[in-house]
Amino acid sequence: MRPEFITAMIEDLRWFGFKWQEGPDGGGPYAPYSQSERGEIYRRAFERLREAGLVYPCSCSRQDVLRALQAPHASDDEPIYPGTCRAAAAPPVGKRINWRFRVPDHEAVEFQDGHFGPQRFVAGKDFGDFVVWRHDGVPSYQLAVTADDSAMHITEVVRGADLLVSTARQLLLYRALGLTPPAFYHGPLVTNEAGERLAKRHDAASLRRLREQGRTPEEIRREWETQSK
Repeated sequence: MRPEFITAMIEDLRWFGFKWQEGPDGGGPYAPYSQSERGEIYRRAFERLREAGLVYPCSCSRQDVLRALQAPHASDDEPIYPGTCRAAAAPPVGKRINWRFRVPDHEAVEFQDGHFGPQRFVAGKDFGDFVVWRHDGVPSYQLAVTADDSAMHITEVVRGADLLVSTARQLLLYRALGLTPPAFYHGPLVTNEAGERLAKRHDAASLRRLREQGRTPEEIRREWETQSK
C-alpha cells in the first residue's frame, strides 16, 4: 500500500473515533507493525510448515480452480480447492508456484465465537487446501495474521462475520505451528439497503468521502448501528 494511503487510513480511523495504544504510527513493544517489515516472521512460520510436510506447491490459478469446479462462485470466500496438485510428484517447471496448506479432510474445526456462539466447519467440505505462501514471495492473509497475532500476544480478535470460515483455517495453522490461539468475536456486517455489505465494488462510501460530505462520526455510527440490527 502506498504511504499516502496508509496516512489517510490512519487519519480517517482517528477522525471516526478509534484509539489505539500501539501501532505503525506510534510504535510499541511488538514493532514493526507494518506487514511489509515483518517478512522474516512470516518466512519462519512458512518454513516450519514446509519442514513438517504440511504444505505443497501448487501451480493452479484462481481461474483454474473455478474451471475445475465447473460451477459459478460469487462468494467473498475462496473456492474449495479440488486437490489438483495434491498428489503431484513435483511442481511443473516454468509455472508460478503458490504453496497450499493441506487440510485434514473430514476433520471438524470447532470454536466458541464471542457473538455467534458455537461454530463448526468441516475441512474439505466447508473449506479446502488454502494458500499460505504466494508465488511472489508474500504470505497469504491466513498465515500473516496467524503469525502476527501470536507474535504480538493478541488475546482476542474482533472482526466481521464474513471471516468465520477463515478462523477455522487459522485454527489449523495455530495447531500446526504449536501456537495458542486467541479468543474470537465476529460481529454482524453493516450492509446497504440491498443487504450487500459495504465494499468498494458496490460503490460504498468511504469514511473519507462521508467526512467530506460533512457527516459526523456520531451520525455514521448511529446509522450503521441501526442497519446492523
